[in-house]
Amino acid sequence: MKELLMSDDIDHLIRTALREDIGTGDITTASTVSPDAVIAGHYVAKEDGIVCGLDIVRRVFEALSDDVEYQPIMHDGDPVKRGDEIAKVSGNAVAILSGERVGLNILQHLSGIATYTRRLVDTVKGTNVRITETRKTTPGLRVLEKYAVRIGGGSSHRFGLSDGILIKDNHIVAAGGITAAVKSARLRAPHTLKIEIETETLDQVREAIAAGADIIMLDNMDCPTMVEAIKIIDGRAVTEASGNMGSRDLLEVAKTGVDVISIGALTHSVKALDISLKFTSLK
Repeated sequence: MKELLMSDDIDHLIRTALREDIGTGDITTASTVSPDAVIAGHYVAKEDGIVCGLDIVRRVFEALSDDVEYQPIMHDGDPVKRGDEIAKVSGNAVAILSGERVGLNILQHLSGIATYTRRLVDTVKGTNVRITETRKTTPGLRVLEKYAVRIGGGSSHRFGLSDGILIKDNHIVAAGGITAAVKSARLRAPHTLKIEIETETLDQVREAIAAGADIIMLDNMDCPTMVEAIKIIDGRAVTEASGNMGSRDLLEVAKTGVDVISIGALTHSVKALDISLKFTSLK
Protein backbone atom coordinates (compact mmCIF):
# COMPACT_ATOMS: atom_id res chain seq x y z
CA MET A 1 0.00 0.00 0.00
CA LYS A 2 2.76 2.44 0.88
CA GLU A 3 4.37 1.80 -2.50
CA LEU A 4 1.18 2.97 -4.18
CA LEU A 5 1.53 6.31 -2.40
CA MET A 6 4.73 6.87 -4.38
CA SER A 7 2.96 6.36 -7.71
CA ASP A 8 2.18 8.87 -10.42
CA ASP A 9 -1.50 8.37 -9.59
CA ILE A 10 -1.03 10.28 -6.35
CA ASP A 11 0.68 13.15 -8.15
CA HIS A 12 -2.21 13.21 -10.62
CA LEU A 13 -4.68 13.30 -7.73
CA ILE A 14 -2.80 16.22 -6.17
CA ARG A 15 -2.68 18.14 -9.44
CA THR A 16 -6.39 17.57 -9.95
CA ALA A 17 -7.16 18.83 -6.44
CA LEU A 18 -4.98 21.92 -6.93
CA ARG A 19 -6.55 22.67 -10.30
CA GLU A 20 -10.01 22.32 -8.76
CA ASP A 21 -9.15 24.75 -5.93
CA ILE A 22 -6.94 27.28 -7.68
CA GLY A 23 -8.69 27.34 -11.04
CA THR A 24 -7.32 30.18 -13.14
CA GLY A 25 -5.54 31.67 -10.14
CA ASP A 26 -5.63 32.39 -6.41
CA ILE A 27 -6.97 35.93 -6.76
CA THR A 28 -6.98 36.66 -3.03
CA THR A 29 -3.29 35.86 -2.62
CA ALA A 30 -2.37 37.56 -5.89
CA SER A 31 -4.20 40.69 -4.77
CA THR A 32 -2.66 40.91 -1.31
CA VAL A 33 0.73 39.19 -1.21
CA SER A 34 3.95 40.08 -3.01
CA PRO A 35 5.25 37.32 -5.32
CA ASP A 36 8.55 37.51 -3.44
CA ALA A 37 7.09 37.32 0.08
CA VAL A 38 8.48 34.60 2.34
CA ILE A 39 6.59 33.15 5.29
CA ALA A 40 7.03 30.49 7.99
CA GLY A 41 4.31 28.50 9.70
CA HIS A 42 3.48 25.33 11.57
CA TYR A 43 0.73 22.72 11.55
CA VAL A 44 -0.98 22.25 14.91
CA ALA A 45 -3.41 19.56 16.10
CA LYS A 46 -6.56 21.10 17.55
CA GLU A 47 -7.79 17.79 18.97
CA ASP A 48 -6.37 14.42 19.99
CA GLY A 49 -5.96 11.77 17.33
CA ILE A 50 -3.68 9.85 14.97
CA VAL A 51 -1.86 11.83 12.32
CA CYS A 52 -1.79 10.58 8.72
CA GLY A 53 -0.96 12.14 5.36
CA LEU A 54 2.14 14.13 6.22
CA ASP A 55 4.05 13.16 3.10
CA ILE A 56 1.10 14.07 0.88
CA VAL A 57 1.28 17.65 2.15
CA ARG A 58 4.91 17.81 1.08
CA ARG A 59 3.97 16.67 -2.41
CA VAL A 60 1.26 19.34 -2.62
CA PHE A 61 3.86 22.05 -2.10
CA GLU A 62 6.33 20.36 -4.44
CA ALA A 63 3.69 20.53 -7.17
CA LEU A 64 3.47 24.29 -6.72
CA SER A 65 7.01 25.52 -6.11
CA ASP A 66 10.63 24.60 -5.53
CA ASP A 67 10.83 27.44 -3.01
CA VAL A 68 8.93 25.80 -0.16
CA GLU A 69 10.59 23.83 2.63
CA TYR A 70 8.29 21.41 4.41
CA GLN A 71 9.47 19.53 7.51
CA PRO A 72 7.29 16.92 9.27
CA ILE A 73 7.88 16.76 13.01
CA MET A 74 5.84 13.60 13.50
CA HIS A 75 5.30 10.46 11.43
CA ASP A 76 2.14 8.90 10.04
CA GLY A 77 0.61 6.78 12.79
CA ASP A 78 1.88 8.91 15.66
CA PRO A 79 -0.67 9.88 18.33
CA VAL A 80 -1.12 13.63 18.72
CA LYS A 81 -2.59 15.72 21.50
CA ARG A 82 -4.36 19.03 21.14
CA GLY A 83 -1.72 21.73 20.73
CA ASP A 84 0.98 19.41 19.37
CA GLU A 85 3.06 20.73 16.50
CA ILE A 86 2.87 18.29 13.59
CA ALA A 87 4.98 19.89 10.85
CA LYS A 88 6.67 23.11 9.78
CA VAL A 89 6.61 24.91 6.47
CA SER A 90 8.50 27.93 5.18
CA GLY A 91 9.27 29.62 1.90
CA ASN A 92 7.35 31.36 -0.86
CA ALA A 93 4.17 32.75 0.67
CA VAL A 94 2.17 32.61 -2.56
CA ALA A 95 2.82 28.89 -3.03
CA ILE A 96 2.11 28.08 0.62
CA LEU A 97 -1.15 30.03 0.66
CA SER A 98 -2.29 28.52 -2.64
CA GLY A 99 -1.62 24.96 -1.48
CA GLU A 100 -2.73 25.40 2.12
CA ARG A 101 -6.31 24.17 1.76
CA VAL A 102 -5.62 21.17 -0.47
CA GLY A 103 -2.88 19.96 1.88
CA LEU A 104 -5.01 20.48 4.96
CA ASN A 105 -8.04 18.80 3.43
CA ILE A 106 -6.04 15.64 2.73
CA LEU A 107 -4.18 15.72 6.06
CA GLN A 108 -7.35 16.24 8.09
CA HIS A 109 -9.33 13.62 6.19
CA LEU A 110 -6.69 10.90 6.38
CA SER A 111 -5.96 11.69 10.02
CA GLY A 112 -9.67 11.40 10.78
CA ILE A 113 -9.77 7.95 9.17
CA ALA A 114 -6.64 6.81 11.04
CA THR A 115 -8.02 8.15 14.31
CA TYR A 116 -11.40 6.43 13.96
CA THR A 117 -9.75 3.19 12.85
CA ARG A 118 -7.41 3.19 15.85
CA ARG A 119 -10.38 3.68 18.17
CA LEU A 120 -12.23 0.70 16.72
CA VAL A 121 -9.13 -1.48 16.66
CA ASP A 122 -8.54 -0.66 20.32
CA THR A 123 -12.16 -1.59 21.06
CA VAL A 124 -11.57 -5.21 19.99
CA LYS A 125 -8.05 -5.46 21.40
CA GLY A 126 -7.47 -8.82 23.01
CA THR A 127 -9.61 -10.70 20.48
CA ASN A 128 -8.40 -12.32 17.27
CA VAL A 129 -10.67 -10.32 14.99
CA ARG A 130 -9.31 -8.05 12.25
CA ILE A 131 -10.92 -4.70 11.42
CA THR A 132 -11.01 -3.99 7.67
CA GLU A 133 -12.26 -1.28 5.36
CA THR A 134 -14.46 -1.80 2.29
CA ARG A 135 -14.82 -0.34 -1.21
CA LYS A 136 -17.09 2.38 0.19
CA THR A 137 -14.49 5.05 -0.43
CA THR A 138 -14.47 8.55 -1.91
CA PRO A 139 -14.03 8.23 -5.70
CA GLY A 140 -10.41 8.95 -6.59
CA LEU A 141 -9.20 8.78 -2.99
CA ARG A 142 -9.34 5.02 -2.40
CA VAL A 143 -5.60 4.43 -2.20
CA LEU A 144 -5.19 7.25 0.33
CA GLU A 145 -8.17 6.25 2.44
CA LYS A 146 -7.18 2.60 2.57
CA TYR A 147 -3.64 3.67 3.48
CA ALA A 148 -5.06 5.71 6.37
CA VAL A 149 -6.95 2.65 7.65
CA ARG A 150 -3.69 0.69 7.67
CA ILE A 151 -1.96 3.54 9.52
CA GLY A 152 -4.74 3.39 12.12
CA GLY A 153 -4.10 -0.30 12.69
CA GLY A 154 -6.79 -1.74 10.44
CA SER A 155 -6.39 -4.33 7.69
CA SER A 156 -7.15 -4.28 3.99
CA HIS A 157 -10.11 -5.81 2.24
CA ARG A 158 -9.89 -6.15 -1.55
CA PHE A 159 -8.75 -2.94 -3.21
CA GLY A 160 -11.06 -3.15 -6.20
CA LEU A 161 -13.23 -5.47 -8.26
CA SER A 162 -10.23 -7.10 -9.91
CA ASP A 163 -8.68 -8.20 -6.60
CA GLY A 164 -11.04 -10.88 -5.43
CA ILE A 165 -14.36 -12.65 -5.84
CA LEU A 166 -17.05 -11.36 -3.52
CA ILE A 167 -20.48 -12.64 -4.47
CA LYS A 168 -23.05 -10.28 -2.99
CA ASP A 169 -26.84 -10.38 -2.85
CA ASN A 170 -27.36 -8.91 -6.32
CA HIS A 171 -24.83 -11.32 -7.84
CA ILE A 172 -26.71 -14.20 -6.20
CA VAL A 173 -29.99 -13.07 -7.76
CA ALA A 174 -28.38 -12.52 -11.18
CA ALA A 175 -26.56 -15.88 -11.07
CA GLY A 176 -29.61 -17.90 -10.00
CA GLY A 177 -28.69 -18.65 -6.41
CA ILE A 178 -25.73 -19.24 -4.09
CA THR A 179 -24.88 -22.70 -5.36
CA ALA A 180 -24.98 -21.62 -8.99
CA ALA A 181 -22.89 -18.51 -8.28
CA VAL A 182 -20.15 -20.39 -6.42
CA LYS A 183 -20.06 -23.18 -9.02
CA SER A 184 -19.72 -20.66 -11.85
CA ALA A 185 -16.96 -18.80 -10.02
CA ARG A 186 -15.05 -22.06 -9.43
CA LEU A 187 -15.19 -22.88 -13.14
CA ARG A 188 -14.13 -19.46 -14.40
CA ALA A 189 -11.78 -18.03 -11.79
CA PRO A 190 -8.11 -18.87 -11.32
CA HIS A 191 -7.46 -21.41 -8.58
CA THR A 192 -5.42 -18.78 -6.73
CA LEU A 193 -8.49 -16.66 -5.99
CA LYS A 194 -10.65 -17.35 -2.95
CA ILE A 195 -14.41 -17.07 -3.23
CA GLU A 196 -16.37 -15.03 -0.69
CA ILE A 197 -20.14 -15.00 -0.57
CA GLU A 198 -22.59 -12.79 1.29
CA THR A 199 -25.23 -14.48 3.43
CA GLU A 200 -28.14 -13.06 5.39
CA THR A 201 -29.72 -16.18 6.89
CA LEU A 202 -28.58 -19.44 8.44
CA ASP A 203 -30.04 -21.36 5.49
CA GLN A 204 -27.85 -19.32 3.17
CA VAL A 205 -24.85 -20.07 5.39
CA ARG A 206 -25.55 -23.80 5.07
CA GLU A 207 -25.86 -23.49 1.31
CA ALA A 208 -22.64 -21.46 1.06
CA ILE A 209 -20.73 -24.09 3.05
CA ALA A 210 -22.15 -26.90 0.93
CA ALA A 211 -21.18 -24.99 -2.23
CA GLY A 212 -17.59 -24.72 -1.01
CA ALA A 213 -17.21 -20.98 -0.37
CA ASP A 214 -13.85 -19.98 1.12
CA ILE A 215 -15.10 -16.92 2.98
CA ILE A 216 -18.61 -16.33 4.27
CA MET A 217 -19.87 -12.84 4.96
CA LEU A 218 -22.47 -12.67 7.72
CA ASP A 219 -24.41 -9.60 6.63
CA ASN A 220 -26.56 -7.63 9.06
CA MET A 221 -26.95 -10.56 11.44
CA ASP A 222 -27.50 -10.06 15.14
CA CYS A 223 -24.90 -11.57 17.46
CA PRO A 224 -26.85 -14.70 18.49
CA THR A 225 -27.41 -15.52 14.81
CA MET A 226 -23.72 -15.01 14.08
CA VAL A 227 -22.82 -17.41 16.88
CA GLU A 228 -25.08 -20.04 15.30
CA ALA A 229 -23.61 -19.33 11.86
CA ILE A 230 -20.08 -19.84 13.14
CA LYS A 231 -21.11 -23.17 14.69
CA ILE A 232 -22.49 -24.25 11.32
CA ILE A 233 -19.35 -23.15 9.48
CA ASP A 234 -17.17 -24.93 12.06
CA GLY A 235 -13.86 -23.62 10.78
CA ARG A 236 -14.49 -24.62 7.15
CA ALA A 237 -14.43 -21.01 5.95
CA VAL A 238 -13.20 -17.60 7.06
CA THR A 239 -16.05 -15.56 8.57
CA GLU A 240 -16.64 -11.86 8.05
CA ALA A 241 -19.20 -9.77 9.92
CA SER A 242 -20.55 -6.87 7.88
CA GLY A 243 -23.45 -4.45 7.69
CA ASN A 244 -23.64 -1.20 9.69
CA MET A 245 -20.81 -2.36 11.92
CA GLY A 246 -19.81 1.22 12.65
CA SER A 247 -22.89 1.56 14.82
CA ARG A 248 -22.65 -1.86 16.49
CA ASP A 249 -21.01 -2.95 19.75
CA LEU A 250 -17.83 -4.22 18.09
CA LEU A 251 -16.55 -6.06 21.13
CA GLU A 252 -19.80 -8.02 21.31
CA VAL A 253 -19.48 -8.80 17.59
CA ALA A 254 -15.85 -9.85 18.01
CA LYS A 255 -16.78 -12.21 20.84
CA THR A 256 -19.05 -14.18 18.49
CA GLY A 257 -15.86 -15.66 17.04
CA VAL A 258 -15.84 -14.02 13.61
CA ASP A 259 -12.46 -13.63 11.93
CA VAL A 260 -13.03 -10.25 10.28
CA ILE A 261 -15.26 -7.23 10.82
CA SER A 262 -15.58 -5.02 7.74
CA ILE A 263 -16.70 -1.43 8.26
CA GLY A 264 -17.62 0.93 5.45
CA ALA A 265 -17.90 3.81 7.90
CA LEU A 266 -14.10 3.80 8.29
CA THR A 267 -13.95 5.68 5.00
CA HIS A 268 -17.39 6.81 3.87
CA SER A 269 -18.56 8.92 6.80
CA VAL A 270 -15.60 9.65 9.03
CA LYS A 271 -15.08 13.01 10.75
CA ALA A 272 -11.91 14.89 9.78
CA LEU A 273 -9.33 15.51 12.50
CA ASP A 274 -9.11 19.23 13.27
CA ILE A 275 -5.66 20.51 12.23
CA SER A 276 -4.68 24.07 11.38
CA LEU A 277 -1.78 25.82 9.68
CA LYS A 278 -0.67 28.92 11.55
CA PHE A 279 1.80 31.43 10.13
CA THR A 280 4.31 32.56 12.69
CA SER A 281 6.62 35.00 10.95
CA LEU A 282 8.07 36.48 7.81
CA LYS A 283 11.56 35.12 7.28
